[in-house]
Amino acid sequence: MNKLSDDSERALLLSPEPPYPLAGGGALRSASVLHFLAERFHTDLISFAEEGAPDGRLELPPGLVERAVTVRLPRHARGPWAKIGRNGARLLRGRPPLVDRFSRQASLLAVEQAAADRSYDLAIVEHFWCADYLPILRRSARRIVLDLHNVESALHRACARSEPFPQNLAHSIFERSSRSLEQKLLVQFDLVITASELDAERVRAIAPGAHVAVYPNAVPLLPKPEPVEENVIAFSGNLEYHPNVTAVKHFRQEIWPRIRELDPELRWRLIGKNDSAVRPWTGGDPRIELTGPVDDAVSELARARFAVAPLLAGSGTRVKIMEAWAAGRAVLSTPIGAEGLPAVDGKNLILAEGTAAWTEAARRLLNDSALRARLGRAGRDAYETECCWPAAWRLLDATMEELLGARSAARAT
Repeated sequence: MNKLSDDSERALLLSPEPPYPLAGGGALRSASVLHFLAERFHTDLISFAEEGAPDGRLELPPGLVERAVTVRLPRHARGPWAKIGRNGARLLRGRPPLVDRFSRQASLLAVEQAAADRSYDLAIVEHFWCADYLPILRRSARRIVLDLHNVESALHRACARSEPFPQNLAHSIFERSSRSLEQKLLVQFDLVITASELDAERVRAIAPGAHVAVYPNAVPLLPKPEPVEENVIAFSGNLEYHPNVTAVKHFRQEIWPRIRELDPELRWRLIGKNDSAVRPWTGGDPRIELTGPVDDAVSELARARFAVAPLLAGSGTRVKIMEAWAAGRAVLSTPIGAEGLPAVDGKNLILAEGTAAWTEAARRLLNDSALRARLGRAGRDAYETECCWPAAWRLLDATMEELLGARSAARAT
């Protein structure tokens, strides 16, 4: 891989969640950026964790970064009334939920102190949630990049379309407030990177003056697991993430009752952390399994007959599909679930929309092992050529060469 910096150059990654452990799409994307930086710069990490939560620094591979700082966030009550109260106040103030969560004055001061004694050639900010840290980082970093895991306004717009009242109204208001902040902030970064070309087009439409490039989501390059296939279909991801909650609820109410009738022994396995968020919709059926956090989602997915991605909303690209491809498993997804991926219906996954289409596609996959195997092989090929970290790093290398070359030219003049 290219080494973009000399031995004196430094980089900083600011992430609202610890990159390790590698659990969920957000952590995987942040970890891929962190590894990219660590091979090219003397790299520091600033990440956040709620009071009482494990310290993500303890999970980092030894020697990956020179310095890691954890900024503690106040603990949030998880009950429905507490969430309603918090989000009600945010609606009144016009502050999107996670932007509000990560821009408290105490956190701003903690990051300012953590970065004050260093000079960085490059800083990368993960998630729009932390875009408010730009003025602080300008004091320490010559070039600042914002990594958009999602386009927040597009995510809220999609949620507004898929949620019932009054949630849809709240998402509509958060869409407008997110878009207003995006118009203001995106143009201030030296570079904005998105997970897909579709998201890049959204950014250009929102903030025409922004410098935008694509850095696709990816997962580590792993050998293909070869476990014994179980009579299971699987869904993976952070089960507290709102689009995942909506997907689980929709699948449980509209699709699973029909699919479970196709095979009296079939089970639906949900793989991922924060499973308490979906228990209201998964209880009462002994054929629905919750694994909780797992060390290796790819190996867990490899045990399934196929993976499902019944998403109704989202932005960015879905790591759950890439992990299923890494596992060599067939995938059944909604079109929005596969958005931004090198996905071809009938070649490396099956796309379906609506209960009847999903039921028929599931019947085909359950009854046709050759079809499952063919889709799994094609998905694995897509993962190895386009969706693993080394493939994504090649694209980011070129993008950073351009950005840092512009910096070098500016210094020379």
